[in-house]
Amino acid sequence: MKQITQTGLTVENAISEALERLQVTREEVSINIIQEEKKGFFGFGAKKAEVEVTIIEPAASSKQEAPSESDAEILETPIEEEKEKVPALSNEKAIQETKNYILSIAKDMKIDDLSITHEQRGNKKVNFYLESEKVAMLIGKRGQTLNSLQQLAQLVANKYSNQFMMIQLDAENYRERRQETLEQLADRMADKAIRTGGRVQFEPMPSYERKVIHQTLSRRLDIDTHSEGKDPNRYLVIEPHK
Repeated sequence: MKQITQTGLTVENAISEALERLQVTREEVSINIIQEEKKGFFGFGAKKAEVEVTIIEPAASSKQEAPSESDAEILETPIEEEKEKVPALSNEKAIQETKNYILSIAKDMKIDDLSITHEQRGNKKVNFYLESEKVAMLIGKRGQTLNSLQQLAQLVANKYSNQFMMIQLDAENYRERRQETLEQLADRMADKAIRTGGRVQFEPMPSYERKVIHQTLSRRLDIDTHSEGKDPNRYLVIEPHK
């Protein structure tokens, strides 16, 4: 029995390379996926796919015989085992897998003391709170790392949940502090627009931060706000009301 282990950028890439090395077709082998590819986070934790490919031995006799009852039981066993490997989808599973993913990213960033708690708000929203001596690394400049990690965590959560989930990550109460900063910035920029009589442009922001500014300035009748550009470079503009 000839068998090789092959890595690749993706599972399909690894399988193709293994088939080429063995000089066989896909129908002539059995394939065991050892590890699926992992893109990682900002370059941390990226992993190649790994597969084990085995050439199927030809039958000892070319005569086609119906399997006996005992043979049938043996043939059915792997199928049943395979069914058991399929994870059941649930919110609990999604939450745990999301925590595991965040911990793995932190470990790749050399953050070994990270603790994660969560708060579930209704059936669809879950807030995760991160604590560490190196938590500033997870927040990043103006929350960019935290925002990116939140987007990835949401993808992981919805891979395992049985319904769509909204995920929010917070560290050292950053979200509340950032909202206060944005509200103060919104008023200053609005005053500047009125003072200069021209448009004032913010730097690119994620959608929920632009929403904070829109809501903050919605009470003012002397200015108008709108967004321009395309994500991730979409930004908000303030102009005096005409």
